[in-house]
Amino acid sequence: MAEKKSYMYYIGKKEDLIQAKRTSVTLGGRDVLIIYHQRTLFAMDMQCYHAGSALLNGDIEEINNKLCIICPKHKYKITLAEGEGLYRAKNPAEKVPTPRWYSKGIKQRVHKVTEVDEDIFVTLSDCPGWIESDYYQTEKGRAELRNAKESDGEVADADENV
Repeated sequence: MAEKKSYMYYIGKKEDLIQAKRTSVTLGGRDVLIIYHQRTLFAMDMQCYHAGSALLNGDIEEINNKLCIICPKHKYKITLAEGEGLYRAKNPAEKVPTPRWYSKGIKQRVHKVTEVDEDIFVTLSDCPGWIESDYYQTEKGRAELRNAKESDGEVADADENV
């Protein structure tokens, strides 16, 4: 079995990415979001694992001591460093059920960011197995996103004619 080689994609100069705060790029056919937050660069799949909404404008909050991006559409919480989905719930088996943060596991594929002499590179994740955000990187997932955008446009056009 041939060993798969990792490729470092050049993203840009560190200062430019800091200024932009968020940058979307396509690397090896994959849509990736680069985020600069609290002096750290993160890279993850662009579309939320849940329903494919773009994470580009998601708020960033610290939840359970982890930096998370909040999906703008359905408010799903995703850790920036690991791609872990978080949710808040009460355990009804507890004597006094108290809301706590729980993990759904890794849901969003995250990618490695490397800095070399002020140049920033991203290496796409080669983590084996299926991660839910992978769906929106497939042709079927991309077609679903295109269809959703087109039907949103049709609804908006219909509303304008009223």
